[in-house]
Amino acid sequence: MRNHVVIAPDKFKGSLTAAEVAARVAAGLRRARPGVPLVELPVADGGDGTVDAAVASGFSRVAATVSGPTGEPVDASYAVRGTTAVVELAEASGLRRLPGGAPAPLTASSRGTGELVDAALRGGARRIVLGLGGSACTDGGAGMAVALGVRFLDADGAELPPGGAALRRLASVDAGSPPSRLADVEVVVASDVDSPLLGPDGAAEVFAPQKGASAAQVRELEEGLARLVSVVRDGGSVAERAGAGAAGGVGFGAMAFLGASVRPGIGYLLDLLGFADAVRGARLVVTGEGSLDPQSLRGKAPVGVARAAGRQGVPAIAVAGRLALTGARLREAGLRDAFALTDLEPDPARCVAAAGPLLERLAAERIAPSWLTE
Repeated sequence: MRNHVVIAPDKFKGSLTAAEVAARVAAGLRRARPGVPLVELPVADGGDGTVDAAVASGFSRVAATVSGPTGEPVDASYAVRGTTAVVELAEASGLRRLPGGAPAPLTASSRGTGELVDAALRGGARRIVLGLGGSACTDGGAGMAVALGVRFLDADGAELPPGGAALRRLASVDAGSPPSRLADVEVVVASDVDSPLLGPDGAAEVFAPQKGASAAQVRELEEGLARLVSVVRDGGSVAERAGAGAAGGVGFGAMAFLGASVRPGIGYLLDLLGFADAVRGARLVVTGEGSLDPQSLRGKAPVGVARAAGRQGVPAIAVAGRLALTGARLREAGLRDAFALTDLEPDPARCVAAAGPLLERLAAERIAPSWLTE
């Protein structure tokens, strides 16, 4: 008999982590329906919050000081359970790690992500799950590879400085130690970005402007990535694979230098977090994210959760700060219903500032009466 409710939201960006969203929804449901068992399982799709979601599901957090996107040390962490490590690029090389928030599109590096991978390997990990999203860099994963022993050299044999723009001067790549170090290690890129590395749908053209790049800088970065492809063995075929353009081309670097495979982010992470076991026998799944809109249909966490719940015959509903999916579009996402903070508070700024209390009210006053009537 179905009994419990699974609360499996993503973060509300800018206000609450996924774990905080789950806790607030649980508090509201518990107040309104104290007899209903609740299971909190915050989720992520590979971007910001992936390590937090893994820790909430039973992984252990491991702290590490690594290089930030502009070289300054940052305190980051990864998650471990057994011999599986979850490494989140945003922890080391994300936009939120830029000093003062100042963009550095030409020089930002993914080196710190490679340092997190290195720390996990030294800790005994035999499977690395690499969550890509929120990156500050467009370096094709070169910085990550440098941290693992690869050398990127100019025509004089000197090592290139960090960043995607410097790749325009790339003459050769010394693969160094990664192949032997990773011989018995499975590396999986968890990302729902399916873009190639180059071209109008690639890492520089689509995503570099979001990292502060001007039109001229986008061209520089595209030239650097194209040069990287021309120098790396089998670079052309790897660059065309879905996901190569993820996180400023770190997807490409992971495949080219670490032998990584690419899996759909939310689906793979739900398996890793034990979602199927958690939802078995549930009466309802509550998922959500800050803005539930047409972009959510492109593989974002709430849609992945809803579809996974649907495969087990469990209805899924969503909470959101802002709701722009209704009717047929909501059903397309696999969601039976959705509730927004703006239902209670029309001022978006106040929704962000008071997201926690509003979520509790939404759960107690709207979700419980509508979906937990028995």
